[in-house]
Amino acid sequence: MSGKVTHKDSRVKAVLFDFMGTCLDWHSSIIAALPSPLSSETSSKFALQWRQSYFDANTIRQNAGKPPEDIDTTHRWVLEEVLDKHPDIKPFFTQEVKNQAIKAWHSQKAWPDVRDALKKLKERGLEVFVHANGTTRLQLNLVCSSDLDFDMLFSSELLGCYKPAPENYLKVLELLKLSPEECVMVAAHAYDLRGAKAVGMKTVYVYRWTDDVLEDQKVVREENDIYLEDMQSLDEVIARL
Repeated sequence: MSGKVTHKDSRVKAVLFDFMGTCLDWHSSIIAALPSPLSSETSSKFALQWRQSYFDANTIRQNAGKPPEDIDTTHRWVLEEVLDKHPDIKPFFTQEVKNQAIKAWHSQKAWPDVRDALKKLKERGLEVFVHANGTTRLQLNLVCSSDLDFDMLFSSELLGCYKPAPENYLKVLELLKLSPEECVMVAAHAYDLRGAKAVGMKTVYVYRWTDDVLEDQKVVREENDIYLEDMQSLDEVIARL
């Protein structure tokens, strides 16, 4: 027996993962790149604000009907906007520090539970993919730094639009030659899973303290097929979907 999941056992054939936040600990990489005079609390709050402002920028761009912008470009101008709101720490951000902070987004470690979760899913015969906003180069760099093994990387740059636009998910389904019911979206972002659910995909929310800082987790728990505190039982719950 190979242990692979067949169509008879489960209709799920592929698991798509958001990358940063869901699979990767972006927070540790970013605070390590921020100016050393900043306290750990200040660095953490700044990083979280920068991250949320990036999401806000993507939403504004998508709502305006604009194509995806290079993530480094977005991170850079958003960083400037956030710094303008913090004149007390702005002097610490020299051009060298800013460049270092932008570069840090390209090198992140995986959350401790992710590698084993991917391994177990593959042992069940499921395909696993990165499906995230950003550029293909970013994803290639992050796969190297995190040492995670995926079957394919799908970026918003490659797909031509940001999640949670319906066409983003539908394009991936078209390329994979799979129906929405055969795919599960795994993410630590409620907006992402709302987009996936809208096109008929199954959804698994994985809580990460670094992300969805503005979401009501009680609401998020009710919205999704599965809500997890980590990925340790991910293969088991997907097998039951």
